Amino acid sequence: MKLTDISTIKTLFEKHGFSFTKSLGQNFLINPTVCPKIAEMGGAAKGVGAIEIGTGIGVLTRELASRCDKVVAIEIDTGLKPILDETLEEFDNVEVIFADVMETDLAKLIGEKFGGMDVIVCANLPYYITSPVIMKLLEEKLPIKAITVMVQLEAADRICAAVGSRECGAITASINYYAKPKKLFRVNRGSFMPSPNVDSAVISLERYENPPYKVDNEELFFEVIRQAFSQRRKQLANPVSAYFRLPKAVLTEQMEKRGISPTARAEELAMDKLVSLYEIVKELKG
Repeated sequence: MKLTDISTIKTLFEKHGFSFTKSLGQNFLINPTVCPKIAEMGGAAKGVGAIEIGTGIGVLTRELASRCDKVVAIEIDTGLKPILDETLEEFDNVEVIFADVMETDLAKLIGEKFGGMDVIVCANLPYYITSPVIMKLLEEKLPIKAITVMVQLEAADRICAAVGSRECGAITASINYYAKPKKLFRVNRGSFMPSPNVDSAVISLERYENPPYKVDNEELFFEVIRQAFSQRRKQLANPVSAYFRLPKAVLTEQMEKRGISPTARAEELAMDKLVSLYEIVKELKG
């Protein structure tokens, strides 16, 4: 079954009465070269278990299933069930769970489904949920060997930007705390049905075994990052002092002592300076 063929897809949709759910940001891959590359570059192999987030009609699912010992796919749209029953029927190593990944206990799922094998994550993420899903995968410190996701090109550029560069945003710094992101390859918008208005890119997130920076209150650290980047054109002392209700003069004095310019903007700070800013806020908050 050639699931990247438009006529095949349309026949499946008509047969099972499927229609797109706009709120889910559904764009199904029709470029036959993309999913094999994602599976190969994502570490799909014998002895490996794969979690897929968002199945579509099963194009990537099939590539993972043909390479891995076990695939557990999490799909929110129950309307795809009859299609997936058909497109995945030849594989006895695939389990599709119809659920919201943001409400799924992934640690429990990994413990119950994969029997100690190495686990990878592969996903074609809708734009509206890209950052929350990635941060969930990283923050929960799951026993995952590799994370490979396709996101909109703009998101990929931001995620993979250097911390301390103009392209850096709050999500850049947050992800770089846990992992080293890398852009693998670009995917043209014509590779999807329906075709989105932007191109996409596949990225990998290589988690640090020993993170180069460590903070003792990650929740506060990420809040400091969010507030520092919340008003990008302003000197970061302004939003940080306002949000945490800290005297601006005291905050700027401590910033100078730690080698952070009071007139700096968040995008100018490397990770060590962001950690220093967090430490200042933590101390001043008491």
